[in-house]
Amino acid sequence: MVSVRCYTAPAQEIESYKERRMSQKTGTERWALILGASSGFGEACARALAADGYHVFGVHLDRRAGLKKVEELRDELEQSGVGAHFFNINAADSEKMEATLDQMASVMEPGQDIGVLMHSLAFGTLRPFVGDDAVSPAQMDMTLRVMAHSLVDWTRAVVSRGLMGEHGRIFAMTSSGSNRIIPSYGPVSAAKAALESHCRQLAYELAPKGITVNALRGGVTDTPALRKIPGSDVLLEGAGARNPSGRLTTPEDVAAATVALCSPKTYWVTGNVINVDGGEEITA
Repeated sequence: MVSVRCYTAPAQEIESYKERRMSQKTGTERWALILGASSGFGEACARALAADGYHVFGVHLDRRAGLKKVEELRDELEQSGVGAHFFNINAADSEKMEATLDQMASVMEPGQDIGVLMHSLAFGTLRPFVGDDAVSPAQMDMTLRVMAHSLVDWTRAVVSRGLMGEHGRIFAMTSSGSNRIIPSYGPVSAAKAALESHCRQLAYELAPKGITVNALRGGVTDTPALRKIPGSDVLLEGAGARNPSGRLTTPEDVAAATVALCSPKTYWVTGNVINVDGGEEITA
């Protein structure tokens, strides 16, 4: 017979650990760094986290026509009483990332840090793997770099600079396309699968630092990014009919869940893919 001994932490050690975790301050002295902040989930999270007291760093990539909307969002956040700084860069460019983090560090006051990192970048190639219109190697690499690997780049840079410490929360937006077929979604599907894997690995490596990492799987949501998918109308109609809650997911639904998961009480929730979809995934 094999004897198995289970380690049980002393009550004093457990209480000390819980006390340290529960002492987290949400907002006020913390910044939320949102990648993909100008629309969809990123925009909604910027508003929700600002309402919870977080200052906002927004990273986005928009042409001149879209900058007016970004300026309006920044002004809205500032009028609510929080700091708001937006950076129009390619988030997958390592040199621009480092330069932007330099600027962010110069903006933060003593005692402030980045409490939340949200990865909501939606820029990739929607093409089949084979055929005349097949995705090229460069397009595949770009999609994985922007929609998956950039999470690792930004996380590593933020943590190594000491900009995020204990109680930090890292989130990445994934989708059900990570584990099922959607026509022409192959490159993005691969990126989402990689993104979820990155979240698990980062959660493992950052757990000793008291930083949690989770992927959020929103339901089918009518966003600009979704509208670019061929057959998006069919996806929207099917999700609306299938969702047991009787409607589609909205960016605000995901933003509300994000704020809730920033609570000090969720310090033990890490390494997961969390469905935020009103039950849509269980009916697929």
